[in-house]
Amino acid sequence: MNILDAAHAVAHDYPGGCESLAPRMGMSAAVLRNKVNPNNTTHHLTVAEAVRMSQITGDVRIAEAIANELGHALVKLPQVSDCCDSAIVEMMGKAWETHGDVGREITKTLEDGRVEHKEVARVEARIFAHAQVLFNLAARLRGMAE
Repeated sequence: MNILDAAHAVAHDYPGGCESLAPRMGMSAAVLRNKVNPNNTTHHLTVAEAVRMSQITGDVRIAEAIANELGHALVKLPQVSDCCDSAIVEMMGKAWETHGDVGREITKTLEDGRVEHKEVARVEARIFAHAQVLFNLAARLRGMAE
């Protein structure tokens, strides 16, 4: 998802949409709708507004889109309370699961002997999800380091 589409989705997917989110951001719903409209060339969401919107909604899709655009992955930093042996075991299970997802998607892609662009995109999405789990695992271990 590109950055403009992510901002649009975050605003409109919020419970109550722009009408509910805009007052929390200190603007009217019409202004927010214009700012997140990917086709609008006169109103633009500022970086500070994008961060504020993400904080209010708890939705990180804008940050993920920015990271993806720059060739990076977004990793949530763990809270100290999340850094324990059971959290590591849970993350390892998730890592095995997402590793399997990558393998299954590659197998599906190669089944018919042709590789299509949409299939590559699905494989990349599975790889990205797996990488996020691994980076989160590393972040949790870092949180446990003494």
